[in-house]
Amino acid sequence: MTEPELRSDLARLTDDEFSRYFEHLAQRVDHFVHAVPAGSLWTKPFPFGNSVGHLVLHLTGNLNHYIGAMIAGSGYERQREKEFTDPAHPPVEVLLSQFHEAVAMVKSTLHSLDDEGFKVAVEHNVPIQTRLGLFLVCAAHMNNHIGQMSYLAQALQPGNEQKPQW
Repeated sequence: MTEPELRSDLARLTDDEFSRYFEHLAQRVDHFVHAVPAGSLWTKPFPFGNSVGHLVLHLTGNLNHYIGAMIAGSGYERQREKEFTDPAHPPVEVLLSQFHEAVAMVKSTLHSLDDEGFKVAVEHNVPIQTRLGLFLVCAAHMNNHIGQMSYLAQALQPGNEQKPQW
């Protein structure tokens, strides 16, 4: 990890673009957390799938595991199954605070990497081979679950004419 002024233009551009996109994704998560009716954050409207609240726990765990533990060396110990089943439902302010702390950690980690830092190999994550790939997959993963949140928000409040948030 290196000082920002010693980074290449490509490393700075990678940091800027990914940081901006992760922040955009975080705003979309906020939107859908607040789009569900009061008291429905943990409701699973279908016999399959998840609640919006559990998806936020899952995204928080995913970022803390793949970026925090694997790149930033945070020591985070993931309990993936609990992200979907934890009966202790934190208040929305706590849920979003923890999520935003994870996004801030991702942005801080991006800012700390130079060209060599982005190219460091990662193991056991086929087809991903580098740290840069982990950032890409985490962004795609967030975007996928935000699509699910959009669908859940509409299912929990039929007829609300909720427009998709890109």
